[in-house]
Amino acid sequence: MSEPRIAPLPPERWPKEMREAIAALRPPEPRHPLPPRSDDRPKGLNALGTLARHPALTRAFNTFNGHVQFATTLSPRQRELLVLRVAERRHCAYEWAQHVVLAGDAGLSGEEIARTADGPDAPEWSALERAMLAAVDELVDEATVTDATWAALARELDEQQLMDLVFTVGAYELLAMAFRSFGIELDADLGPR
Repeated sequence: MSEPRIAPLPPERWPKEMREAIAALRPPEPRHPLPPRSDDRPKGLNALGTLARHPALTRAFNTFNGHVQFATTLSPRQRELLVLRVAERRHCAYEWAQHVVLAGDAGLSGEEIARTADGPDAPEWSALERAMLAAVDELVDEATVTDATWAALARELDEQQLMDLVFTVGAYELLAMAFRSFGIELDADLGPR
């Protein structure tokens, strides 16, 4: 795609409803902190600027995504492993670049981040991490988790964590589809893959 299909609005042109749409990312009972704010962190302006063209949809999705990001029963590390694997499988450069930063915040090393592209067969993963990455692949390919993978996950995760895992993969599958379909380009403050 040579240019975005839906061009992002610059922040000064965002409708006033976009403030509420962004605020919907904050769940009522967060388990995990929001990312730190500073001038040197990516702002996500191309994604947000595109979503600003439909604030009602953005607010609805952000309510769900706020849970996935900040109220999930999964650890931030677990969440980021799932998201990076979805981004890799869906060839979503924007999602990958954003979550490389968040994965680093969650304690993943650069080597671990790169290794998510190798999937569950890389020998360095723990049994749970291997099962989580396999679950992503199975959900992307078949929209279900196999019995063997589910059993491996259930040895260490409770029911809520299992549910959060499936919904996390689904949320980031949807975002990958949206980002790629809309032609959202990498922001200047996001490094290429």
